[in-house]
Amino acid sequence: MFDWKSIAAAGAVALTLAPGAEAKTEIELYFPVPVEGKLASEMKTLIERFNTEHPEIEVTPVYTGSYDETAIKTRAAIKAGNPPGAVIMSANFILEYQINGEIEALDPFIAADGLTNEAFMDTFWPALHRNAAFGGHVWAVPFHNSTPLLYINAEHFRAAGLDPENPPATWAEFTEAARKLTVTENGQTTRWGFMLPGNYDYLGWMMTALAMSNGGEYYNPYYGGEVYYDQPSMLGAVTFVDDLVHTHKVMPEGVTDGKAVSTAFFAGQASMVALSTGSLSFIRENMTQDYRVAFMPRNLRNAVAIGGASLMMPKGLSDEKKAAAWELMGWLTSPEIAGHWSRFTGYFAPNKGAYDLPEMKDFLAQNPDARVALDQLAYAQPWFATYNTVAVRKALEDEVQAVLSGRKTPAEAVAAAQAGADSLMAPYVAQTALNLPK
Repeated sequence: MFDWKSIAAAGAVALTLAPGAEAKTEIELYFPVPVEGKLASEMKTLIERFNTEHPEIEVTPVYTGSYDETAIKTRAAIKAGNPPGAVIMSANFILEYQINGEIEALDPFIAADGLTNEAFMDTFWPALHRNAAFGGHVWAVPFHNSTPLLYINAEHFRAAGLDPENPPATWAEFTEAARKLTVTENGQTTRWGFMLPGNYDYLGWMMTALAMSNGGEYYNPYYGGEVYYDQPSMLGAVTFVDDLVHTHKVMPEGVTDGKAVSTAFFAGQASMVALSTGSLSFIRENMTQDYRVAFMPRNLRNAVAIGGASLMMPKGLSDEKKAAAWELMGWLTSPEIAGHWSRFTGYFAPNKGAYDLPEMKDFLAQNPDARVALDQLAYAQPWFATYNTVAVRKALEDEVQAVLSGRKTPAEAVAAAQAGADSLMAPYVAQTALNLPK
């Protein structure tokens, strides 16, 4: 990264401290912890190291809860005129911040480092580009990223006559395996063949993967006012989940959150679970039975959506704080730190250079389960991002939750989800696609 005393506004402008000045540039880093584990304490340790290595900057890490809560707190801080220097923001919220004019374009900082936007983004895996760079500008730096993965209990597989080294690859194979793995005693299910997180944010992400693996698209990645909730591909995905619950009875009825899913997996009460690769280290540390990691099963094609977060710089910062924030963003996303964070958390490192380091090569050799998410990147696509992202996402999640609970049919659910989303996006559509010259 360029020296912290350099800033980029309308080009690169040198900034030097007055003689004898000792004041540090103080900024906050907002960070969420959307998955389980020891991420919060490790982030604080990393920031302590950054502060030691950069004595002219003082970063205060502020834990802000979930991805959704982090977005709410960031927007409130911007409106109050006291934004944090940088935010680890859900990657699919970046578009909304750009639409609302609440985020700094990073192009001047990239140029001051002697790079083009294209060369800068080429540092990161191609699947990550669309959620960070659009409209001719770079708006965010990929920090930690994920895809949904299928985790399987290898001992359960062997006991059921299944091969854990060849996990189910298609929906048909998956359904058959889940039926064999489900255990019912005296009319009560004591072990589920499969469990899926049904809580907000997680559920929408999982439905993205299922709809795309059913041959469709979840949203228009080039326009923030269009989603495809009522298309056959989404109807098929919702029907698939409904059948797992109500027809095959291999998945519990109702809404189960991500923590309950991982707890059931650890307890041997679920043989297969769908969770983030960001949960991999937590599972590796806590799973006492033999397990494997696999791609999400497909119907028509392998496909998953990128998850995780990017670093963004909110509007409203002084030049000095912008420079300090950019230095922090570059440090956190460097190959060394990105590789360390990946090994600690289970998220894959977005900076491709991390995988050229000897310590990363050794880690992958010792932990082949960490390679699955990398291999699945070949089939990854951008993450759902629209105007009013959270509400539009919840329009679908509410309806899928109703299906999981047996209150609606899949057809009813997708129709209602589309209507709800269209209504929420209507102001943006009116201002953009429908605001044509007369």
